[in-house]
Amino acid sequence: MEDPKVIIAKRAARFLHHGDVVNLGIGMPEMVANYLPDDVKVIFQSENGIMGMGAASTPETKDLNVSNAGSKYVDVIPGAMFFDSATSFGLIRGGHVDVTILGALQVDEEGSLSSHIIPGKMVPGMGGAMDLVSGAENVIVITTHTDKKGGAKILQKNTLPLTAYQRVKWIITELAVIEVTPEGLVLREVNENSSVDEVLSKTEAKLIVPETVGTF
Repeated sequence: MEDPKVIIAKRAARFLHHGDVVNLGIGMPEMVANYLPDDVKVIFQSENGIMGMGAASTPETKDLNVSNAGSKYVDVIPGAMFFDSATSFGLIRGGHVDVTILGALQVDEEGSLSSHIIPGKMVPGMGGAMDLVSGAENVIVITTHTDKKGGAKILQKNTLPLTAYQRVKWIITELAVIEVTPEGLVLREVNENSSVDEVLSKTEAKLIVPETVGTF
């Protein structure tokens, strides 16, 4: 199977629509920008104060004054804007971000997200996640289906402190695409190299399996 992170980023990129304002979380979510379809042009926003962020910089294009929220050097598109963090979070909290794609430690049947802290361990903290999942219209979680020890990350109920309550709309892993609905988690797609049975065996949460499940 292809690198799980690449599989996830490619599938998540297909959720974006022409003209969307999109915020990508630090880490794997940043990879989504590399796999946008050629006919889809979105506006990437970075919470440290960029509207119109481009791809990761190359040695030839790197500008030491331009980095994203993860402190990685990035290019910008023509017409890009720079502003302070207060303005940036005003945009986020004001509902002007259409889609946010971020990682997760855990996500549960109600679409609640834990992403910012593991008690007793040193972690970077919440960053802009709480604001983004509250302000964005469409919240997409991308994550490996299980943790490094093989434990489930999609749970009946999160055990870690919540970053957001009932805000996640979609969960994308290397094995599945899952929609969060009022009735519960619905399995919409499985990886063509996986199966419904494998997904069910690696998911603690109850999944609703419709008659037709797509593949990716």
